[in-house]
Amino acid sequence: MAKTDKQIAQEVLDAVGGRDNIASIAHCATRLRIMVHDKEKVNQTEVEDIEKVKGAFYNSGQYQIIFGTGTVNKIYDAITGLGVEGKSNEEVKSEGKKQGNAFQRAIRIFGDVFVPIIPVLVATGLFMGLRGVLMNEQILAWMGMTPKDISPNFILFTQVLTDTAFAFLPALVAWSAFKVFGGSPILGIVLGLMLVNPALPNAYAVGNGSAEALKFFGFIPVVGYQGSVLPAFFVGLIGAKFEKALRKRIPDAIDLIVTPFVTLLVMITLGLFAIGPVFHSLETVILTGTKWVLDLPYGIAGLLIGFFQQIIVVTGVHHIFNFMEIQLLEEFKYNEFNPIISAAMTAQGAATVAVGLKTRNKKLKALALPSAFSAFLGITEPAIFGVNLRYFKPFVCGLIGGAVGGFLASLFHLKASGMAITVLPGTLLFIKDIGQLPIYLLVLAVSFAVGFILTWFFGYSDKMAEELKRAK
Repeated sequence: MAKTDKQIAQEVLDAVGGRDNIASIAHCATRLRIMVHDKEKVNQTEVEDIEKVKGAFYNSGQYQIIFGTGTVNKIYDAITGLGVEGKSNEEVKSEGKKQGNAFQRAIRIFGDVFVPIIPVLVATGLFMGLRGVLMNEQILAWMGMTPKDISPNFILFTQVLTDTAFAFLPALVAWSAFKVFGGSPILGIVLGLMLVNPALPNAYAVGNGSAEALKFFGFIPVVGYQGSVLPAFFVGLIGAKFEKALRKRIPDAIDLIVTPFVTLLVMITLGLFAIGPVFHSLETVILTGTKWVLDLPYGIAGLLIGFFQQIIVVTGVHHIFNFMEIQLLEEFKYNEFNPIISAAMTAQGAATVAVGLKTRNKKLKALALPSAFSAFLGITEPAIFGVNLRYFKPFVCGLIGGAVGGFLASLFHLKASGMAITVLPGTLLFIKDIGQLPIYLLVLAVSFAVGFILTWFFGYSDKMAEELKRAK
């Protein structure tokens, strides 16, 4: 007989150490997100055995229990009905940010700033892919055309679609940083636009030698920061905190006039003369190092990144890749991380498929197959935390599959036209170069095959699962 939502809610409370062990609780589309006082009081095995639970894991300082869409809302309502005070998802996330070491917290902050602007960069990547198809000489030849037959006005229109987001990237980053750090987002937008004002020498023109940087005081180079990330990020971070400090000290009667004026004046001065030059130099060093790793011979970069990328996902600091991918796209108009990451995700999904097809446990089968499908759409957390890490060996088999696929992606120099969409949806990022699309699909197929075969023969059996359960 199926249990009621109230019964399941009570079992959840008991398994996580009782209501007194819950600091706060919220939910997203598929998961309960719980902040607990004492992790030692959480009984992982009991949680996983609760009816309707599809997996549970710690991530970003929260204990997250996967119930699935629709179900999670009902269980959340049942838990709050038992006297547990609910909080908004943002409040629980905010408390979660206090967890982990300094590096993990710093990367989460980077993620909070960059994630809101990723949809725009995804769209830009797709525009780049479509533009590449429309300008491809081979495809035009199939239609009896040449590049000269395309209207210059149409080419200009496509450039508006593909160039705008990166031309004004500092405005997007500064806006998001002001929002994350509690400042006025409109001030962030204006500061970001000031960093790319046409009155300043264009960064790209300075880079190719067709323009020169302005020299202030004879030694401070000043240029526009088109496509730069770190200068805008730190202008946003410092600017938001500076604005908040001003508002505490300036009388309300003149706050509307004085605070924006002083914030913009001080921050654009620091941005152009101090923050910009320093962090643009650091950004250049990071980009050079990233490119050096990606250019390692014999597919070494793909082998290493393909193996370790999903481990980095487990640590919760994988948003560092967003920063690197943005840099690559801004500088070179292509992204070599994307196909390697797609290979790693595919292999984890394949390992989960193997578990789902091999197990006789109906609950595990019902969890594994939908989780694998999610991985093939680019979201691996349900597969990793709900299945693969629980039995560990499937996770390792997935890592090996990711390494093999990443090795091939690096060996064939696969380059995506955008970021943030991966695996099956990621095929859209390879239509710009039709010759790369079949290679990308080959990489995914090999990653799947290795992850699946290793898991099927060496990574999982119900007997192993029972032994692991008894060991706990």
